[in-house]
Amino acid sequence: MIETLIREVREADSALSLLQTTRRLAAAAHPEAVPCLVEVLGFNNPGAAVAAVDGLIAIGEPAVEPLLANLDEHNYGARAWAVRALATIGDVRGLGLLEEALGQDIGPSVRRAAAKGLGQLKLSALPGDEAEALRQRCFSALEAAADDGEWVVRYGVIVGLEQLVLPLGTSGPWRQRAGQVLERLASATSEDTEVVRLRARVALERLKQP
Repeated sequence: MIETLIREVREADSALSLLQTTRRLAAAAHPEAVPCLVEVLGFNNPGAAVAAVDGLIAIGEPAVEPLLANLDEHNYGARAWAVRALATIGDVRGLGLLEEALGQDIGPSVRRAAAKGLGQLKLSALPGDEAEALRQRCFSALEAAADDGEWVVRYGVIVGLEQLVLPLGTSGPWRQRAGQVLERLASATSEDTEVVRLRARVALERLKQP
């Protein structure tokens, strides 16, 4: 069954056919589909790429290494889709790429996805010292991106910070540090986009809750 679905994607002879066959393959959420779905990210077909990303996210951790191993430095679109997939999967092996994307990617939507992804990494299963070190890396990247020139990225930073520190309790240095960044983004003197200020205030209220 999965072999048939993969063959249909690779034999697709039109943009519509590629979209339809990719959707069917993605819906199977089978680990053997990963290489084919990763290939689709590099095609000039946004609809098929969205379907492939959905499939890779559904597959989860088995998709991480193939995504990282097949990044094409010369194909911006493929890298952008890969960032979106890795950001949602939340595997810590994607941390380096998310840091790089947030700090350097030319696309605001990619930087926003990376910011949110840094808040979604699955750190709780790691040993304490390792989790703390990775949390520091995530926080540093998000803190730096709080000055990004695009409001959608700053909005993503707020979401990322909230997700990063909410599981850590109502007190402690992480809450304090996150609060300082969020207070700045909630202030009209330092943030000129109202929706960003409003989202920062929501995050601050959530951080105060037990």
